[in-house]
Amino acid sequence: MENKLTSRKDLLEDAARRGAKYLEAAEHRSVAPKPGAVAGLAHLGGPLPQLASDPAEVLALLDEFGSPATVVNACGRFFGFVVGGAVPASLAASVLASVWDQNAAMRASSPVSAALEDIALEWLRDLLNLPADCGGGFVTGATMANFTCIAAARHALLARVGWNVEADGLFGAPPITVVAGAEVHASIRKALAMAGLGMNRVLSVPVDEQGRMRPEAMPKLDTPAIICVQAGNVNTGAFDPAEEICAIARESGSWVHVDGAFGFWAAAAPHRAHLMRGYNLADSWATDAHKWLNVPYDCGLAFVRDAGAMRAAMSVDAAYLKTGAAREPMHWTPELSRRSRGVEVWAALRSLGREGLAEMIERNCRQATRFADGVSAAGHRVLNDVVINQVLVSFGSDEATAAVIRSVQEDGTCWCAGTVWQGRAAMRISVSSWATTDADVEASLAAILQAAKDTP
Repeated sequence: MENKLTSRKDLLEDAARRGAKYLEAAEHRSVAPKPGAVAGLAHLGGPLPQLASDPAEVLALLDEFGSPATVVNACGRFFGFVVGGAVPASLAASVLASVWDQNAAMRASSPVSAALEDIALEWLRDLLNLPADCGGGFVTGATMANFTCIAAARHALLARVGWNVEADGLFGAPPITVVAGAEVHASIRKALAMAGLGMNRVLSVPVDEQGRMRPEAMPKLDTPAIICVQAGNVNTGAFDPAEEICAIARESGSWVHVDGAFGFWAAAAPHRAHLMRGYNLADSWATDAHKWLNVPYDCGLAFVRDAGAMRAAMSVDAAYLKTGAAREPMHWTPELSRRSRGVEVWAALRSLGREGLAEMIERNCRQATRFADGVSAAGHRVLNDVVINQVLVSFGSDEATAAVIRSVQEDGTCWCAGTVWQGRAAMRISVSSWATTDADVEASLAAILQAAKDTP
């Protein structure tokens, strides 16, 4: 262990040195941790110490055994789970926000957090082509963003028939119909379960070979429903035909919710914005900032056209919570006490600017096309139309595809996930990091093709 550090300043400087060393090494180490590193995590366990430990020793222990056991999302060669890195400004802002240690619930508890949320939300509404007066909130990720929006939809639809769901619950409430595509993301199902609407009651709409909902197969709706559409299928990257679905929804007075965890950011890229045609006609939108905006983890965004419904579904009151006329963050999210997520979003947007964000998205999309072209040229099958950053590859049989995925992950040059697409095993390559260079793509493509060549 290192010598004792006597001040918070020394401890923070030590953490910064260790973090910088980690990032420097990340460019050269295996993306996935080696088995020995994972086994080393046992050193962090054991009985809870009886006595206090020197913070410097705690930090050194965490770095020694924790850092080698990470999956290196910070490098440009991680292509699993649509995970971005953290652009430098947002990473540094996250450190500063942690030092500030603000409770972002109220303006009184953190004026800076509230102000940065206000600014970031205004920028995002403009950037993503959303209504200027729609409600917005910062949550943990797309699952909670979907939940927030669905709770607002639940409030609005039941309020139309005179039912106050926040006061009276769902016992005896009029039923709400929910419609979603057959390829709906698991986060929507989880959000529906948490909202008390049930996963098994969803009316499932057939999809095409890319996973897009087929408008002609939409059920006939006699009463208003919640219709969930996708901006970016998690496997293919495909976009539901929102314009047609919103037109159908209007006939029944239904609420259209958009699950756009990563694909919604296409609205910020001029050459991809056509994919978002009609999505601004929806009633609510959910996305992740820690995906394609590339801020550190734990940051999702919920937007609702009817700001009053969003506030009614999320607001909280107590005698000790004194608020003013300005927007109070706690009235727009499920959480009361929470960290200052708006700090990192503000920093990423300020540092990238409109053009920088568009360039990053366009570059990742071009890199995804390069992966698709490379594996196709080698004789392997790409299962999807590469319209954005997602590439699905089959290497023959399901067994061969699974073997290639294992080989690539063990090799460590890059990391790609496995999935099942419409009954077939596939490698899923998701390009969504600011740090991914063309050289990273070429090295990763070579590793993938070598793994395929070596697989019997």
